[in-house]
Formats: sequence, structure tokens, C-alpha cells
Amino acid sequence: MRIAVTGTQGQIVSCLRDRVSRLRDRATGEAEIVALGRPLLDLSDRESVRAALREARCDVIVNAAAYTAVDKAEQEEALAMRVNGEGAGHVAEAAAELGVPLIHFSTDYVFDGSAVRPYREDDATAPLGAYGHSKLEGERRVAALCPNAAILRTAWVYSPFGANFVRTMLRLGETREEVGVVADQLGNPTSALDIADATLLVAARLRRNDAPELRGTFHMTGAGEASWADVAEAIFAHATKHGRAPVRVRRITTADYPTPARRPANSRLDSAKLSRIHGVALPDWRASLAHCVDRLLAGPDH
Repeated sequence: MRIAVTGTQGQIVSCLRDRVSRLRDRATGEAEIVALGRPLLDLSDRESVRAALREARCDVIVNAAAYTAVDKAEQEEALAMRVNGEGAGHVAEAAAELGVPLIHFSTDYVFDGSAVRPYREDDATAPLGAYGHSKLEGERRVAALCPNAAILRTAWVYSPFGANFVRTMLRLGETREEVGVVADQLGNPTSALDIADATLLVAARLRRNDAPELRGTFHMTGAGEASWADVAEAIFAHATKHGRAPVRVRRITTADYPTPARRPANSRLDSAKLSRIHGVALPDWRASLAHCVDRLLAGPDH
């Protein structure tokens, strides 16, 4: 299975490469990752997207590239919309022209966080900021232009690669005895390594089965829920097993840590539909987080 992935440096494409190089799962078969990025593929340029994906000669397309600077998007809303909204549409159009399935990644930021329970796929969307609006527009364009697509919303993504919360906490823990972390936002911490495993399974199903129910919008997050402070405490606790000095977490509120873009207080996503329809469920976040910390502190071969 030859999978064309938009983006060359992001967490998801990095984890897809990692998993394909390490694993040969009978459920997915042999897989090859073709990562496409600028200048060959520029999401804001319709013709470059079409040409690059046509040249890739792939069986499945994964749109993992995005404008992800949540705070900066408040000042660069037009750019975020060109990449996340219009760009997603360009990828969807190309997938439809090529007649191959598309997996498109979206985010919990399409919701406002006011619900008292985890969000389901059919709950009303109401983004709080420019980033969420641009990702929601991307979802709409994918749904309109490529019926042969699975839109996967995920949240609180971390991995051994790139910039993310886990790597930030480990870096701060090298020089600080205490770190203030927001405790009044809830979500589902999600390992991009687990996302990669699940993506390979979903891609294989879409390729061999044209059932309409396998398409549409699905939530894909790690099992269990936590606050950012809970995640930080788990990171520092596991780091001590590698000889790191203990670090205290000072629980603060969102108001104590103002940011240009508002964050949803409730980012929890209900992933039951993905499990029911695709038979895919991501592991509990605690085990996956421990594995990520091990990878970062014990070396890539752990």
C-alpha cells in the first residue's frame, strides 16, 4: 500500500515513517510512505497539489500537513485559511480526481468546549478562534469535494518528534524544580505513534472496502482523559525513573496563563464511532505517554 502524505516534518508523518520502518502488521500489509512538502507540494497552490499527488501514484492520500500555530493564527487568519481551509479542498479535489481514498486530519478546536461531556461527531461545531475556523472550513471542503474520505479529528497530540507538550515539559524539567501548568482544561492526550498505527489500519480498510459507512467524520483520540497538569505530572513522574530530578507541578487556571487564542475548556472527544465502524481504538494515554518519555530519554531504539 503506497500512501502519499502531505507534509514532511510534522508529528503524524514522522510517526508514520517510524511505524512503517519498525512494523509489518498483517492487518495493514506492506506500506510505503511518500511524504510530500514544499516546494513540490504547497497546500495553498492548487496546481502544485494536483501535480504532486498525481506524480506520487499512491493508493491512499493522508492530509496531515496544516497551519498549526494556534496563537499566531489570530494575526494570520488569511494564511491559516489558505492552508487549512482552501488547501484541504485542493487535496480533496485531487483525491477525487485520482479516485483514491483520502484521510484528512482535523482537530478538537472545531468545538467551543462548553459541553459537559465528550464531544461526538454530530455535535454542533463552534470554533473559538481563527485556527479552529480554518480547520472547520477544511472539513467542509473535504466532505463536499471527496465523498471517498475519512475525516479524523484528534487532540492533544504528542510524540518523540517535533515540538509538543511532552518535549516542552522535559526541557523545562531540566532546569526547574517547579512548573506552572493549566489544570482547568480537559482533553484526551493522544500519541501520534498511536495515530500512525490507527491511520494505517483505516487506510487499509478504505482501500479494500468501499462501504459508505467507513467514510465520514470520526474522532480519534487516546483512551482516558486528563488536564494538562495531569499530563505534566505523569511526564515528570516517569522521567524520575530515568534518573531525572523530581519536578513539582503548580496547578494554575487558564486565566493565569492568557494566550492570544482561546482554548476549549473541554477538548474531550468520544471515539466510540471509530471503534464501532472501523474496529480501531487507541490505547490509554498513560501507557502511550510512558512509552514516549522512554523513547525521548532512553533513546530511539527503546
